[in-house]
Amino acid sequence: MSQEHRFEGRLDWQGQPPGTPFTYETIRRVARLEFDGGAALEASAPAVFHGDDSLANPETLMMASLMQCHFLTFMAVAAKSRAEVVEYSDRATGTLGMKDGRMRFVEVVLRPRVRLADAAQAAKLESFHSKAHANCFMSNSVNFPVRVEPDLG
Repeated sequence: MSQEHRFEGRLDWQGQPPGTPFTYETIRRVARLEFDGGAALEASAPAVFHGDDSLANPETLMMASLMQCHFLTFMAVAAKSRAEVVEYSDRATGTLGMKDGRMRFVEVVLRPRVRLADAAQAAKLESFHSKAHANCFMSNSVNFPVRVEPDLG
């Protein structure tokens, strides 16, 4: 397997609605994102930045990327350890704040909850999450802390 992989995407903006001034407050922020293979979605800015919270935005997509990567890496760790996962959910929190004079993510906290088919293997969950976090491509790619606080109960 190659040590380098390339992913391509496209963003298309349909322009400003007729008669709407082009100002910071009124810019149409909806754009269509498309990726190789056919995945597509419409995205905007969050409402706090004059966008539409009913659509994905860069902040929620960042969190989605981190949650999905941890999930996929966790599933690989569990499968390779012969532990069958029967339920997996996550509830993440991302915090934007000022750092070094710029607005940026300062932290994302993942809170995965997992149930294994064999309850006797539950003691391995913390180790599985630790391995997943250490090997998640996305959390290894960001310049802010990503904490994993699994619900082990």
